[in-house]
Amino acid sequence: MTEESHAPLNARIAAQVRQLRAARGLSLDALASHCGVSRSMISLIERGESSPTAVVLERLASGLGVPLAALFDAAPNAPAEPVARRAEQPLWRDPATGYVRRNVSPAGASSPIRIVEVEFPAGAQVAYETGARSPRVHQQIWVLEGRMQIRLGDTVHDLATGDCLAHALDRPIVYSNPTRRPARYAVVLVSEGTASAGR
Repeated sequence: MTEESHAPLNARIAAQVRQLRAARGLSLDALASHCGVSRSMISLIERGESSPTAVVLERLASGLGVPLAALFDAAPNAPAEPVARRAEQPLWRDPATGYVRRNVSPAGASSPIRIVEVEFPAGAQVAYETGARSPRVHQQIWVLEGRMQIRLGDTVHDLATGDCLAHALDRPIVYSNPTRRPARYAVVLVSEGTASAGR
């Protein structure tokens, strides 16, 4: 993935954070206090001048009361498309771990379901301090290739190719690839009672 392909998603994340913060009437200081991300970092993200890690984005999403995937959404006025061609599905790489997420679902689609594909490097780990969202968000993780270990709170699930784990986003979650080979999995999300979901 090139810097050119990364830049549009940084701009999209910047716009989403600004829009969500404004919609909630939060100042930079209030959001920083609420999510544990510094005011200066949030400002850099909102100007598209930072490449934040997945952990930082998850903290922001939690502070804004939305799933992580909401930060990758297209602008609210973007035209709804019923088909998302693979070549046009935006990619984002976590600068801390190198994991790559692909937004599979069509941009602007009025569906409560969101699909994300993740390529997870060998030996990598990402820990999210996820808490309950309102409305409640449900997620399923379907391993397409390789193996993943998912820790939900104090419970560990070892998943092999073809396995699928269903759970709610209501507790800390740790994604780990304990093997020497990359893994690939799909994440399918839906929020109760809303047409906006995802992580």
